[in-house]
Amino acid sequence: MEKIQPVPGPLSEAYFAGCNAGTLLIQACESCAALQFYPRSICTSCNSSSLKWSPSSGRGHVASFTVVRRAISAAYEAPYVVALIKLVEGPQLMSHIVECDPESVSVGAAVTVTFAAWSETQAMPVFTLDEN
Repeated sequence: MEKIQPVPGPLSEAYFAGCNAGTLLIQACESCAALQFYPRSICTSCNSSSLKWSPSSGRGHVASFTVVRRAISAAYEAPYVVALIKLVEGPQLMSHIVECDPESVSVGAAVTVTFAAWSETQAMPVFTLDEN
């Protein structure tokens, strides 16, 4: 069984291509310099349509999380952590925290992006806990 697959569209194709290249991209407004994620056609700060893709450092911290103990399908091995990650640049995104004991995750924990093969053709950003 396969994991749920993203369906890239005109607004998100560059983002998913970046994931496949091992780069986490966020949008930057060329008018007001605001950064945002998820992909949109206008800036959420000033409504400008002058947006470009900018590489994120991939560093952030856990803003919130949950441990999933009953997977939604056999493609996901429970338990696993789904977290809201606040990037150091400001935007937030939902992702998985991998390669750790789920009980070791805490709000505020520092994380770094890595990329996991979600399918034969698509990599997705996931995060690992930083060692203190």
